[in-house]
Amino acid sequence: MEIKLIDPRALVDNPDKARRTKSSPQSDALLLATIRAVGIVQPPLVAPQIDGGNGFVIQHGHRRVKQAITAGLEQIAVLVGEAEADGGAMRSMVENIARENLNPVDQWRAIERLVALGWTEEAIAVALTLPVRQIKKLRLLANVLPAMLDHMAKGDMPDERQLRTIAAASLEDQKEVWKAHKPTKGDPQVSWWTVANGLAKTRMYARDASFGDELAQAYGIAWVEDLFAPADQDSRYTTDVEAFLGAQQEWMTQNLPKKGAVAEANSWGEVKLPPKAERVYGTPKKSDHTAMYLDREGKVRTVHFRMPEAKKVKGTDGAGGDDEALVVSKPRPDVTRKGIEMIGDLRTDALHEALSRAPIEDDTLLALLVLAMAGQNVRVDSGAGGDFRFGGRFGRHAASLFDAESRFAFDIDTLRIAARGVLIDVLSCRENVSKSGIVALVAGSAVGADSFLANMGTEDFLSCLSRPALEASCVDTPVLPRARVKDTRASLVEHFKEGHFVHPAAHFSPAQPALVEWLARSAVTEADDDAPDDGDVTAEEQEAGGNASDAVDEAYREAAE
Repeated sequence: MEIKLIDPRALVDNPDKARRTKSSPQSDALLLATIRAVGIVQPPLVAPQIDGGNGFVIQHGHRRVKQAITAGLEQIAVLVGEAEADGGAMRSMVENIARENLNPVDQWRAIERLVALGWTEEAIAVALTLPVRQIKKLRLLANVLPAMLDHMAKGDMPDERQLRTIAAASLEDQKEVWKAHKPTKGDPQVSWWTVANGLAKTRMYARDASFGDELAQAYGIAWVEDLFAPADQDSRYTTDVEAFLGAQQEWMTQNLPKKGAVAEANSWGEVKLPPKAERVYGTPKKSDHTAMYLDREGKVRTVHFRMPEAKKVKGTDGAGGDDEALVVSKPRPDVTRKGIEMIGDLRTDALHEALSRAPIEDDTLLALLVLAMAGQNVRVDSGAGGDFRFGGRFGRHAASLFDAESRFAFDIDTLRIAARGVLIDVLSCRENVSKSGIVALVAGSAVGADSFLANMGTEDFLSCLSRPALEASCVDTPVLPRARVKDTRASLVEHFKEGHFVHPAAHFSPAQPALVEWLARSAVTEADDDAPDDGDVTAEEQEAGGNASDAVDEAYREAAE
């Protein structure tokens, strides 16, 4: 190395410098005052240009050179050395941290630059006297969306908890959320709470799992370490909630004690015991039962309860108590709640497409209109009674039945189109307030909506199936069940990529008991609506009312003919 006097204005900035964000005005003012008072104490380090130029590139000391120019110095002393193999990346980072700590964004970028140059995480940790865990944490934050990093570098930083949530999300999710919440000219400040809330996912921790590695592999659970958590605790987690709960459920089934049963938890997270069961808070007896359940955090909990003694019946010896027949909870359903919602959406899309395109006879079309009005999602402002405020969408269909001169005139094709439009607006299988109920299944069966159902052999839907249901889906396919649920699902997805799969639960085939119950309930409801209160009328009035009702029905029939 040698010392030279050089005009600071002739020095070239290093494009790979560690500090890319502006330092604070206070530190720049302090450095400028020091240079004006005593000059530059430690000369900046420069190296000859290697791209064909004859100047010098600043390796370390960009702030000193900049403040020397601001102070009006004509010449400064610099140390001239050879360019380092890594471009001076480590030396630059160390010097910057020693003088004024780097912005967190610059730290992430500097570490990624060192890794790209061949540095290991352990070597970086030794050089910077930091724990390896801290280096891994910084490297994780380097995976934040570049647009977010650029904004953070301006000084608008989220807090640690928000940063932790953002860094754990995928770049695709970050991009979608950032697109909706990125700053604007009118509002340059980012609501990091909103961004983090949009990326937050429920975490199920390995420390709360009762199952081992075998079940974890079977359900395709891949643990991710939370590098922001304290180092002295198991911080591994997964966001695959369904797989975690399924593995916990299977572990409980395999490890039930004698007189044990798997129970459910209520909305408050407390165990639901059988009717008349008395919970035992002290030491249980041999005759007591054990219930295992999952709390709100997915942990396996165990409680003991006692059932009342069965009353002895005369003529028996009192034996025959069936403790093993005790059922506390229902078995895990084949299709999860999310899967049921997906089936509802797919059914609705198929039903609407069938109502739009499938051939429907006129008598069937009119029958479907009557059926649709019985849906549990229909609300009509009717002059016959009731006070409902829905049905505004039907006006557009009625308007199509008028001609240009506002006369109620139409042809049969226009009527058919309007009838189909009304049916599409009314009938729905979605799992929300728009659900029509069993009548939508009957309508779908009548118009052949099963043939319009989309392919369900996708990752999104198959992940909603339990292991028995998933293995049952392998029937009539060359796919064999694998040891891991994840592998079985992947094989089915690959098999149905070019094929078509519809889960039996999605077919438009209403259960016969439910249909019979609906018919009986509807018939009773209509009778109750038409009949007066028995306590206020005489037998003669009831007979007269019945005769009047029959006369009205006969009048309807004559008008229809």
